[in-house]
Amino acid sequence: MTAAAHLDIDPRGLATLTLNRPDVHNAFDDQLIAHLIDLIHEARDDKRTRVLLLASTGKSFSAGADLAWMRRMADASREDNLHDARKLALLMETLNSFPAPTVAKVQGAVMGGGVGLVSCCDIVIASEAAFFALSEVKLGLAPAAISPYVIAKMGVSQARRFFVSGERFSAIRAAAIGLVHEVVLAQELDAKVLQVIDTLLANGPQAMRAAKQLVQVANPLQVTSELAEYTAGVIADLRASPEGREGLRAFLEKETPAWTRASSSAG
Repeated sequence: MTAAAHLDIDPRGLATLTLNRPDVHNAFDDQLIAHLIDLIHEARDDKRTRVLLLASTGKSFSAGADLAWMRRMADASREDNLHDARKLALLMETLNSFPAPTVAKVQGAVMGGGVGLVSCCDIVIASEAAFFALSEVKLGLAPAAISPYVIAKMGVSQARRFFVSGERFSAIRAAAIGLVHEVVLAQELDAKVLQVIDTLLANGPQAMRAAKQLVQVANPLQVTSELAEYTAGVIADLRASPEGREGLRAFLEKETPAWTRASSSAG
C-alpha cells in the first residue's frame, strides 16, 4: 500500500515531506492529518534536518478536505467535528512552529486547508499555473482552523475579501498579496526550488533557526491555545449547523444549496 505522505532526509540535511494522494488531488482526511503531524515531528527531531521542503505528487498541491472524509463528517456530531478541527489546528501549528526554514513547492490547485499549509511555510514558490481558493463559504463553512496563519500571511485586508468571497485567484494574485513569494513557469519550478534550497543550505543552521524565531516572536499575531480552540469551535459549530449540513449535502450531491435557490427566487 502506497503511503499517503512520506518523509525523506538527504545527506545535506534537506527533509522533503511529500503529500502522495494524487488520485484525490492530495486532499487530506483525519488519517493524513495525523500522519503529517507525525512526519513533521520526525523531521523536527532528526538532528540532520536543516531545511524542510513541503511538496506533493501529481497535478495539484492540495485540494483541501477529502470528499469521503467530508461525507463522513457531514453526519457526525459537533463533538466529533470539534475533535477533527483540533487535529487540523494542531497540524497547522506544528508546521508553522517548525524550527528550521520551511519551503513549499506549489503546483495546480491549492484549496482550503491547502492554503493553510502554504501559509505556514516560510518560503513559497509556485508554478504560474497554480490557483488558490478559500472556498469553504460556498459549502456553508468557514476557513476557521487555518485562519490565524492565512491572515498572518496575506494580511487582514485581503483576508476580509477572500474569506467571504470564496473566489479563486491566480498565483500572480497570490504573490501580490503576500501568500506566495515567487511565481515561475511550470517547467522552471523544480529548478527554482532547488536554487532556494541551495541558498538556505549555504547559511548557518543555528543562525537561520534564530532568525526564524525572531520573526515569530516579533509577529503581533500569536496563535494562543485559546485562539486555536476558538477556531476549532467555529468550524465544529458550522459543520453541525443546518446551513453547514445543507452546504455539504448540496456539494456532495452536485446540487445548488438552498440559500442560493432562495436568493434566486427572491429576485
